[in-house]
Amino acid sequence: MYKKIDAQDVQFLKELLGEERVFVGEAISEDYSHDELGGISRLPEVMVEVLTTEEVSQIMKHAYQEGIPVVARGSGTGLVGASVPIQGGIMLNLTKMNRIKELDENNLTLTVEPGVILMEIAKYVEERDFFYPPDPGEKTATIAGNINTNAGGMRAVKYGVTRDYVRGLEVVLPNGEILKVGGKVVKNSSGYSIKDLICGSEGTLGIVTEATLKLLPLPKTVISLLVPFPNLDMAIGTVPKIIKSKAAPVAIEFMQREVILAAEEFLDKKFPDNSSDAYLLLSFDGNTKEEVEKSYEKVAQLCLEEGALDVFISDTDERKQSIWSARGAFLEAVKASTTEMDECDVCVPRDKVAQFITYTHDLEKAFDVRIRSFGHAGDGNLHVYVLRDGLDEEAWKEKLSAVFACMYRRARELDGVVSGEHGIGFAKKPYMFEQYDEAYITLLKNIKLAFDPKNILNPGKVCQ
Repeated sequence: MYKKIDAQDVQFLKELLGEERVFVGEAISEDYSHDELGGISRLPEVMVEVLTTEEVSQIMKHAYQEGIPVVARGSGTGLVGASVPIQGGIMLNLTKMNRIKELDENNLTLTVEPGVILMEIAKYVEERDFFYPPDPGEKTATIAGNINTNAGGMRAVKYGVTRDYVRGLEVVLPNGEILKVGGKVVKNSSGYSIKDLICGSEGTLGIVTEATLKLLPLPKTVISLLVPFPNLDMAIGTVPKIIKSKAAPVAIEFMQREVILAAEEFLDKKFPDNSSDAYLLLSFDGNTKEEVEKSYEKVAQLCLEEGALDVFISDTDERKQSIWSARGAFLEAVKASTTEMDECDVCVPRDKVAQFITYTHDLEKAFDVRIRSFGHAGDGNLHVYVLRDGLDEEAWKEKLSAVFACMYRRARELDGVVSGEHGIGFAKKPYMFEQYDEAYITLLKNIKLAFDPKNILNPGKVCQ
């Protein structure tokens, strides 16, 4: 059992932070009770805004001594309840720890606080001719949120995921100790990689208070292709051939007409083409226009040979913006089209994507429920949304549970995994437990125990 917050705990926090950064009762906004999807909801007993690593450390020392649960929170853009304080306790709002501390041009690193949002990082480094490749769809997510979910995004095909760009971390452990792992070095074989354990741990092992990120030189040229196909099978079937062509696209996204129409309505802006049932959206980058043209011309010809109806080349900022702004709005557009929704974020082998999406169409008919999907065809990470529409609460929960059980079972049959980038949090735990055997889950629990023997940091998430 955890200790309930009392007047002495609140007084400690006010003395440490000042009254203006400590919120209790009705002073805590309802927004802090849930994440982006809102399916899981509970307010913390106290919410505090922290500004320094030392403040985080002092709060964790107090919480550890008293047995108070603590949840760290960024922008709240998660989709699996990972930042919801299901045990109450203290919520640490890290969004005001938002300084960009250092750009090291010699070592190609950027050091930032946890509350810096992704779009600010991109803008800052690109203005200085550098490039931070991870590109999740939600640009207002904080960097610590990206690190804690090991976010991937649309450029993962060529560049990899967040873990590949984290060089060093400063982390406050559950007992309040401050730990520095990694650094600016390029290679490190000095014992277990604690840094890589923190990446993807969803705030259950430690609280990130500083991150040193790897940068690359900014590519000089970026060109996108929008490729319509008669159907999804033909579109997805082309993806492995694109990968084998060695043309090295930055991104390979798939989308269907229903999602494009939803985005058009949501943005009140026309997509370059909405007449086909399925599309691939590809992006290529390089240091010269000739280099990029050589890559995309090869892929364009391959797509046409595989049955593509056309290839639209977007080589101006205006054209690229019209396509990628729609792609970035897919989640919000789908969300706006229904009363409530939940997401299945599976990742399957690339050559199984079409099989999985076809299966979701079968589920749509079998359960008489709307299902919308889009995702990263280049790495097999699918975002499949089940929509509530007019269903009452009981029918919605029943259908959602049944559809999810079918989807996650099918993902396992196709050698896939429960989550590609959004994490497990609270909502997806049952499906992860179904996927892995007891030895694997026991190992996860023992890792958690090693970091947090009192289980006060984000309890009830991932493997607990």
